[in-house]
Amino acid sequence: MNKTWDWEFAIAIFPEILSAITVTIAATIIAYCISLTAGLVLTLLRRASFKPLALTVAGMIEFIRATPPLVQLFFVYYTTPLTGFQTGAIVLGLHYATYVSEIYRSGIEAVPKSQWEASQALNFTRAQTWRRIILPQAIPPVIPMLGNYLIVLFKETPLLSAIFVVEMMAVAQSIGTSDWRYVEPITIVGFLFLVLSYPSAVFIRYLERKVGTLHGNKIETRGVKT
Repeated sequence: MNKTWDWEFAIAIFPEILSAITVTIAATIIAYCISLTAGLVLTLLRRASFKPLALTVAGMIEFIRATPPLVQLFFVYYTTPLTGFQTGAIVLGLHYATYVSEIYRSGIEAVPKSQWEASQALNFTRAQTWRRIILPQAIPPVIPMLGNYLIVLFKETPLLSAIFVVEMMAVAQSIGTSDWRYVEPITIVGFLFLVLSYPSAVFIRYLERKVGTLHGNKIETRGVKT
């Protein structure tokens, strides 16, 4: 196995690795959408007034979080008719939904109790309370934290190569196996991850500052009104 860098070889294999980036991005986006949606559902179910349901959901969340995602990928892939891509997107989405649910929960708990009381005074149904009062106040402050999980999911996609999904890492490993050169393909994959994840991280930091400023302005406005 050659451990020296060869620019000619790196340039030759770059298009092949780059061609798999669409699979990586697609898996990330689908898994992220699943995590955002399922995470909110888990949060609401965990707050259900029917205690057996709330406890069951809480136990399921802890079980998923305590199990490595790679083990979950293998289990679902070999016990269901799902393809590797479907398995990867769903499993990663549901795995990180358990973490996203905690972010939603923190946002909901930050909503003042007076807002719940106001919804009762307005005779809102439970669904109207969540849709019109609680969620519009709970979600915006946690958007930056939710954005962080987009980057986390993106960096987890190399796990999909274990279930034969042809994403960037799988292509790099295939090239390394056939040519006995791993330095160039693995380095290229790392570079592409950096190129895509760094701008996302910068944007999330911008969101944190923006949301923090807006939240601070709202607090100051309320203070002036009182």
